[in-house]
Amino acid sequence: MGYKSAANVLPVHLVSEIQKYIDGEYLYIPSRERKAWGSKNGAKEKLAQRDSEIYQDHRNGADLEALSKKYCISIKAVEKVLTAQRKQEV
Repeated sequence: MGYKSAANVLPVHLVSEIQKYIDGEYLYIPSRERKAWGSKNGAKEKLAQRDSEIYQDHRNGADLEALSKKYCISIKAVEKVLTAQRKQEV
């Protein structure tokens, strides 16, 4: 997301109308279609892959502390991942 000057993008009459409501401040204009979290940079897929690996490592005998260290997340986060993966498996 970048900032653009309204004066360079919008017609003068529209800028004047907007200034009646908000003058000299930043205004965020959302996209028409909101993209899902992580869809733009692939973060969602990377986390899904990591979570799947955590689950497989655990099924192969890795304990919570080892998984926590390997994936640099808390033991509580490992537990949440395992719970979510078990629910998906059913």
